[in-house]
Parts: sequence; structure tokens; C-alpha cells
Amino acid sequence: MTTAALGSAGTWTAAAQAQAVATGKPVILVLGDSLSAEYGLKRGEGWVPLLEKRLAQQKIPATVVNASISGDTSSGGRARFASLLAQHKPSHVVIELGANDALRGLPLSDTESNLLQIARAAQAAGAKVLIVGIQVPPNYGGDYTRRFEAVFSKVAGTTKSALVPFLLKGVADAPDALSLFQADRIHPTAAAQPQLLDNVWPELRKLLPR
Repeated sequence: MTTAALGSAGTWTAAAQAQAVATGKPVILVLGDSLSAEYGLKRGEGWVPLLEKRLAQQKIPATVVNASISGDTSSGGRARFASLLAQHKPSHVVIELGANDALRGLPLSDTESNLLQIARAAQAAGAKVLIVGIQVPPNYGGDYTRRFEAVFSKVAGTTKSALVPFLLKGVADAPDALSLFQADRIHPTAAAQPQLLDNVWPELRKLLPR
């Protein structure tokens, strides 16, 4: 398996891509932001590289392409998604975007529209889609937090995609939550990454060949 981290580390070669497509092995494209791009971590510590290791341990032949960029928004992901589809021809797309939309106060309708367009484009290209949700802290206000959380389930329902309701479950709501975040209190530490993978894995595994 080959992991290509766009905006971080690794190289996704044309030869590796051609081999994956020719053999019919799954190509899992992760389209995310800093939560998936190993922000503040050493290369190989994030949940996406850990995903690659788990696939190998379970002898599931698949290629992981990490197309996550720190600071990316749903509109940014939408803008670059067509080229990613053409380049990598993924069989599975994991969409982990939206947190930066909330941090920037962008309209929820725009976030929903962007995620819908990404999911539909992936499905039109023949890929299975997994939507990874995020939640915002209570200080955003009860109404906003509920509406923001609902965006992800609505997109998943509309497109009949798989859904991980909350990427940071077991981390942000853990009794020792502060110890599981970096100094910025936004990005999880290396110690929290296995939990992030455990949150994603059950839904992703359902989409992969048995």
C-alpha cells in the first residue's frame, strides 16, 4: 500500500496508481483538513497513516491517499476534488471537512452544499462515500451546534452515504479531554489518534470488500 499525503508527506506515484487500478484493489481517498493531515504530529502518527497500518494488519489490500490539507474548508475541498478524482480514481472517498467552515463563521447552507457536491461527484465517479462529522464546542450556542451537527447527517442521508457522526468521540468528550489535545485545544495529540481511527473504522470497513 502507498500513502500519499498532499500538503504533508509522501508521494503518490503514477505507477502505484496504475497498479492499484489494474488489480482492482480499493483506493481510499481521504479528503480532509488538519484533523486528518497530521497537524502538529510527527509523520506517521495521524489516524490516516494508522488506517494504512490497520489495513495491512488485517490483510486488506488497499491503497490510502491522504489528500488532506490543514486549514481547508468545504469549499476548498470542493474546488480541488475534480482533479483528485481524475488523478487517483478512488473506489472510496472519506470526506472530513467542515470544521474550518465553523471556525470562520461560514454559512451552514454553503457547507452543506459543498459537501453534497463532493459526495455526489464521488458517487458519479463510482466511489463509495463516507461522511465524517464534527461537532463544535457549546460556546457556539445551542442552536448553532445542533444545526452544524445536523449538516453531516443530512448530507449522508441525502446521498445515502455512510456516516461517522463525530470524529472526536471519546476524545473531546473524554473525562481527561484536555490531555488528549495539543496546546491549541483544537487538534488531538498523537495519543488520541488511535481513537479517531476507531471511530472511522467500523463504517469504513463495511464499505470495503470482504
